[in-house]
Amino acid sequence: MIYKFENFSVTDNTQEIDRADLFLKTAQNNRYIKEQPQNILIPKELIAKLDLSDIQIIGVTGTNGKTTTSAAIYSLLNDLGLKSALQGTRGFFVDDELVAPKGHTTPSILETIVHMYEAKKRGASYFVMEVSSHAIAQQRIENLAFALKVFTNISQDHLDYHKSMQSYIATKSSFFADETLKLINKDDKNIEFNVKNARTYALETTATYQIVAYSLEGGISAVLQHGSEMVDFYSPLLGLFNLYNITAAIGAVHMLTNLPLEDIVQEVKHFGGVRGRMEIASTKPLVIVDFAHTPDGMQKVFESFPGKKIVALFGAGGDRDRSKRALMGNVASRFCTKIYLTADNPRSEDVMQIIDDIKKGITTNIPIIINPNRAEAIKEALDNLEEDEILLILGKGDEEYIEIDGEKIPYSDRETVEALMRSN
Repeated sequence: MIYKFENFSVTDNTQEIDRADLFLKTAQNNRYIKEQPQNILIPKELIAKLDLSDIQIIGVTGTNGKTTTSAAIYSLLNDLGLKSALQGTRGFFVDDELVAPKGHTTPSILETIVHMYEAKKRGASYFVMEVSSHAIAQQRIENLAFALKVFTNISQDHLDYHKSMQSYIATKSSFFADETLKLINKDDKNIEFNVKNARTYALETTATYQIVAYSLEGGISAVLQHGSEMVDFYSPLLGLFNLYNITAAIGAVHMLTNLPLEDIVQEVKHFGGVRGRMEIASTKPLVIVDFAHTPDGMQKVFESFPGKKIVALFGAGGDRDRSKRALMGNVASRFCTKIYLTADNPRSEDVMQIIDDIKKGITTNIPIIINPNRAEAIKEALDNLEEDEILLILGKGDEEYIEIDGEKIPYSDRETVEALMRSN
């Protein structure tokens, strides 16, 4: 694709070299360049040419929590009067306006630079972005000068691409190997990082930003310690994992701005979360829609409802890490009183084979209801939900499609629940 700026155009597509003023050479396209074009430049040079070196880039990576943590940082900065942009799973936003629709979690380096340019044009000083492990491995963030790098956590995911947990951890760790200012979840022991310019946050261990007391009843209430300073805050979000996300966001904004912590935490209550992440689709009965699609992510959601009778509805993505399916079934069987197994982007795989893979990990004697039609499965789950049960619909979050055999069929968990509740 050719991107047009005020005085010139740029492409990173070798098929379009002759149609643009400049060609951006990247780690992605280098192998396809047969002849070096005359008007060639690298990402660092394009950033300089567009005068983008003064925009502060915040990169957030981890298996779970990237989207919520990034959105929380973006929200806090904007609420503090510091105009910011956000690029990630949900699209590209500037000052609460959706500028570009959702695509890859981390797009090509050229698209990221285009978004940075648009952010600066609109007056943003901060550019918050989700950084996927694929983007790190494929160097889709080359030449970006991050003002801050944030780590959330690591658990099993994407092994279809990385092949092993060791490789996956090494890829994530490589993001934190330089001397850039960084904020690390100290409770996660998997990550390796350069200690120079590193700060930490934690709930269970001593850290730069440490939660010393908290309650998860009716949202999140917590006390945060930073050095000799103590501040308390409230968030309407649910779950222990969201306490980690919010703590990371507070620490990140404090490190970036050096504003008083008291001023920063006052804005936490205004962040209502992200669509499809612990989203309440119904209150009576309580129905939660969440993106959790890994064993660890699911466990964190289940642990957010201690003492509750949990009914879970989920599947697993096709053409992806098959080894995690039984682990997902296992964790659900340990926390739930009933499980509905259904479709979740089966892609080219047979839905029933995916469901069989999940079932292999279920070790407890609880009811398992199988219906490969996700909308029908949700209706059945709602129709049979008891007053003392809650329904957790996991895996798709705010996705608006189901992918089957290369076709993306329009579908939404939240809209399905809302339509069924209206018809009752």
